[in-house]
Amino acid sequence: MELLRFATAGSVDDGKSTLIGRLLYDSKTIFQDQLEAVERTSVERGDEYTNLALLTDGLRAEREQGITIDVAYRYFATPRRKFIIADTPGHIQYTRNMVTGASTANVALVLVDARNGIVEQSRRHAFLASLLRIPHLVVCINKMDLVDWSEDRYEEIKAEFRQFATKLDINDLTFIPVSALLGDNVVDRSDNMKWYEGLPLLRFLEEVHIASDRNLIDSRFPVQYVIRPMSSSGMDYRGYAGTVSGGVFKPGDEVVVLPSGFTSTIAAIDGPNGPIDEAYPPMSVTIRLTDEIDISRGDMICRPKNQPIASQDVEAMVCWMSEAGSLQPRQKLAIKHTTRWARAMVNDVQYRLDVNTLHRDEEASSLSLNEIGRVSLRTTAPLFFDEYRRNRFTGSFILVDESTNNTVAAGMILGET
Repeated sequence: MELLRFATAGSVDDGKSTLIGRLLYDSKTIFQDQLEAVERTSVERGDEYTNLALLTDGLRAEREQGITIDVAYRYFATPRRKFIIADTPGHIQYTRNMVTGASTANVALVLVDARNGIVEQSRRHAFLASLLRIPHLVVCINKMDLVDWSEDRYEEIKAEFRQFATKLDINDLTFIPVSALLGDNVVDRSDNMKWYEGLPLLRFLEEVHIASDRNLIDSRFPVQYVIRPMSSSGMDYRGYAGTVSGGVFKPGDEVVVLPSGFTSTIAAIDGPNGPIDEAYPPMSVTIRLTDEIDISRGDMICRPKNQPIASQDVEAMVCWMSEAGSLQPRQKLAIKHTTRWARAMVNDVQYRLDVNTLHRDEEASSLSLNEIGRVSLRTTAPLFFDEYRRNRFTGSFILVDESTNNTVAAGMILGET
């Protein structure tokens, strides 16, 4: 079955964790002992109802404060699809958690409290979803039961969000009125909002088309590992294992290997269960070539007439994630891009972006924890990349502090300097 990843976002207390809990509960994908544990904890906390948010808020601090701090991942499936949910925090000090949790999502769910309407955090998370190039954005207008199921209130919030969305780069925008606490329009259509003619949330997630969101034009295969078994049978096998990051590969295709520039032809493609006729994102496969070429981890296999940008100078949007210090010009860090490692130096910080107002602070010379800005980098070895808006796999990277081995930043490539 096809796998769909989606992330929840929105302001504090807008009901993200409750929505996920309701989704799991009503789709009958939680175990009885899990439900009993939640019911027991709800009674101990003095809640007047079974608090389904406890299904995702697993940290002690989260349960004590009633907020989401870390990203919680949950898995479930229906007869139509498999799902991975990332429940991301709403507080501004956990922006880095939201960025990491949503970075691989196909769909972003931004929750809005129908009583409060669009608030600062709603705008911030919508902007981050746009920055991360999440293909589909769903605005769940929650707590409709607290505004008497008002269609006018729904339309008012919808119009306000559409107006804000004109400033963002959003390809697909959908609005769904829900009550996560009562389950209206989460799994089943609501009888309280018969004026809403769209799909309930789960039906939308099952039917939204995501196959065309992948880049099937630019063939990219970063080599993860060279498979060269040594056996007494004398069998000669040399394969290059990795995950397809773009395009389609088939036996007989002519390919070029970067950085060497040597060309060859695909002899065969092996999947987990044997030879396959084609490979496309995000399949993990082993490619065998007709020629013996010196290929190692970090090299990239692509098509001769469709190659990525190869450069040591990169312009990127960077989210700084380190509490220990800030990103400074002339700073040296390790960079991991696809399967390739190199060292990078920060040439300069061009501006810091205010994610609440979208204002560019061009006077800024550094980035602190949870801040996002545009920087230019110089790497010790060429990177083989596409612009992030074209390919999220080959257009992203992380920066690592070599002294602590901690990941300190995540970046989205805008292009070559």
